[in-house]
Amino acid sequence: MVVFTCNTCPVAQAYEQRVVDLNTQFAPKGYPVIAINANDAQLSPGDSYDEMKKRSSEKKYAFPYLIDETQEVAKTYGAKHTPTVFVVQRQESDFIIKYIGAIDNNAQDGEQASQKYVQNAVNALLADKPVAIPTAKAIGCGIKWKKA
Repeated sequence: MVVFTCNTCPVAQAYEQRVVDLNTQFAPKGYPVIAINANDAQLSPGDSYDEMKKRSSEKKYAFPYLIDETQEVAKTYGAKHTPTVFVVQRQESDFIIKYIGAIDNNAQDGEQASQKYVQNAVNALLADKPVAIPTAKAIGCGIKWKKA
């Protein structure tokens, strides 16, 4: 699971524990989280590499939290908001995106979510079934793009 996220977006913060929980649940089954912050630290100083290291340590992330300084990874994936999840499945030597979008349909309270999009997508893939809902609109803050 590739998760475009950041330190500063309130929506990303609201989903943070759910990202941690997804990694705990699915990393042992072959679907670990890789978190990526693509925000320009000049525009969003709270998303600097030093601040990312602090947050990762404080929250005890058990997954990589990477910086996309050039923003090329975010552009390649087509990520626009934080958080946005891409569930990727290995098929031979290729990686195929099987789901793109929101973690679930309740940013405020994951327990109240009626659609757990990422969890359902990964469970379908683990059962060798198609993903029933392959996309869901990601809500959150726009990625802070570097000025051209």
